[in-house]
Amino acid sequence: MEKIDIIIIGSGIAAMQLVQHLSQQFHVMVLTKSSKYNSNSYLAQGGVAAALSNNDDYRLHYEDTLEAGCHFHNNKEVLELVKSAPDLIQELKKSGVTFDLNNKGEILLGKEGAHCRNRIVHIRGDATGKYIMEYFLNNMPGNVEIKEHEFVYEIIIDHQSNRCIGVKTKNAENQIQQYFAPHVVVAVGGIGGLYPYSSNASSITGDGVALAYRAGAELTDMEFIQFHPTLLYVNGTTHGLISEAVRGEGAILVNEDKERIMLGKHPYLELAPRHVVAERIYAQLQKGKNVYLDISMIEHFMEKFPTISALCEKNGVSIAKGMIPVAPGCHFLMGGIVIDSVGKTTINGLYAIGEAACSGVHGANRLASNSLLEGLFFGRKLAYYLNETFHPFQEISFDQVKVNMEQQVLELPSKKEIQTRMMEYAGIIRTKEKLTAFLRWLEQFKINSISLDTGSITQIEIIFMLLTAKQIVKSALLRTESRGGHIRKDFPNEDETWKRQHIIQTKNKTFVRGYPNEFTQITVHA
Repeated sequence: MEKIDIIIIGSGIAAMQLVQHLSQQFHVMVLTKSSKYNSNSYLAQGGVAAALSNNDDYRLHYEDTLEAGCHFHNNKEVLELVKSAPDLIQELKKSGVTFDLNNKGEILLGKEGAHCRNRIVHIRGDATGKYIMEYFLNNMPGNVEIKEHEFVYEIIIDHQSNRCIGVKTKNAENQIQQYFAPHVVVAVGGIGGLYPYSSNASSITGDGVALAYRAGAELTDMEFIQFHPTLLYVNGTTHGLISEAVRGEGAILVNEDKERIMLGKHPYLELAPRHVVAERIYAQLQKGKNVYLDISMIEHFMEKFPTISALCEKNGVSIAKGMIPVAPGCHFLMGGIVIDSVGKTTINGLYAIGEAACSGVHGANRLASNSLLEGLFFGRKLAYYLNETFHPFQEISFDQVKVNMEQQVLELPSKKEIQTRMMEYAGIIRTKEKLTAFLRWLEQFKINSISLDTGSITQIEIIFMLLTAKQIVKSALLRTESRGGHIRKDFPNEDETWKRQHIIQTKNKTFVRGYPNEFTQITVHA
C-alpha cells in the first residue's frame, strides 16, 4: 500500500494554498475529478479583498462583511479573516505574484458591491483567479502528487475508531482505486452545477457536500445560496460571468426600456449586496423584460476587462455597442460542511476548506471578493495546524474495506431535469408550496443506502446532486424567513427568532442549533 500522509480532494485555491504551506516531509496527494485548471478558482474574475489603502481599515472590511451577510456570521472568524487579508496579499506578492499596480507603483485597488472602500486586488483586470492558480501550479512543491481525472466518490470510514482513513476513486474507464491516509481534506468547491445557470466550473456538482454527508459529517446553512447578478445571457443561456468589478467601474443596470432598475431599491444602487441585485434582475426577467449592463461610460473597457471582452465577442455581443445582456446565476454556497476554526469536520481525520466548508465567515450572503480570500486564509491555517499536530495511522484495519460489486438498478433523472427543477422550485425566490412539491419529487429516489461501487461517474454525480438538492430544500423549508441568499416569498422579512439559529443536517437527523458565535466588539473608524 502506497504511503500517503495527506489526501486533498480538489485543486482550487484553498487546496493549492494548503499544499504550499504544508511541511515538505509529508507525502501529499491531490485528487481532482477534472483537469487541475478546471476550477472555480481558475475562473474567478473578481479579486481578493484586503484593507490595504491609507483610508481603509480591517475594521471597515469586517463591518462590510457582516452587513452583506446579514450579521449571521461567526464574528471571531470574520475578524481574523479580514485582519489576515493584507498579510496574505503581501505573502503572495513576495512570492512572485504580480498584482495590478497604479501609476505610483502601488497595488491598484478596485471597488465591488457592498464594499465602502476600494479594496479589491486584481491581476490583469479580470483574471485574478487564473494567475494566482497558475502561480501555484507552476510552483508545486516536490512532495505533492496531483492525479487528474480521478473522481473521489466515497470517503472511507473506519467504524471501529470512528475516523476517516481514506477515499475511493474512479477514473474515466470506471476503474476503482483506494487510497489511504490519516488526514483527508475536502476542498472541491460548491454546488453551482445543480442549477441551469451558473458561474461555476463544469465539474462543480456538489460532490464535497455529498461526500461528507454520506460519511456522516454535519452540514449546515444549506439554504443560503448566492446568485451572482450578472452572467452573460444570450439566447436563453448563460455563458460565463460578468465581474462585479464592471459595476465598480460605473456600469449601470437597465431594462429593455432603458429604465435604470436599481434606482430606489438600495442606497448602493448597482453595488448593493448581491442577493438584492440578483432579485431585482430576476423580477425584471419574470416580467418578460431583458436586462442589460450599460458599460458605455467606461473608457478603454477592452483594456480594463480583456477576459470579459473576449467572452462577449465570442458569444456575439458587441462591446462597442455598450450593452451587455445579463441574468443571475448560481454563484456561491455560504453553507456546507461544518468545520471548526482550523477546518476540522465532525469526523476525526476529515477536514474541509474553501466553498465546500461552512466556516461562518460569509454569513447568509458572501461579500464580493471574500471567497478567494477565504481559500487563502483557511488553506494556510489548516497547513499550520497539520504541520504542528500530524499523527500517522494507529491501529487501523484496512482489510475490512471492501468493494461491493453487486449490481443495482438505478432509476435516476437526468442532470438537466434536476437543474431545471432546482431553478423553478428552489431558485432565487422560494415558497413553501414549491419547496414541498420539490421535496416530494426528490424523495421518490431511494438513494441514501445505495452502494456507489458499481455506478458510473455520471450516475454518481446525479446521486450527489439529488442528495445535495434534498439538503438545500429541507433547510429552505425550515427557515421561515428571508435572509441573505435565502428569499422566501411567503416570509419576506428577517425574523429575529431565526437570527442565531442554524439548521444542522446529518444522515440520521435534521435539527436546529444556536451558532457558537462569539460577538466581537470592535471600534470602527469613521
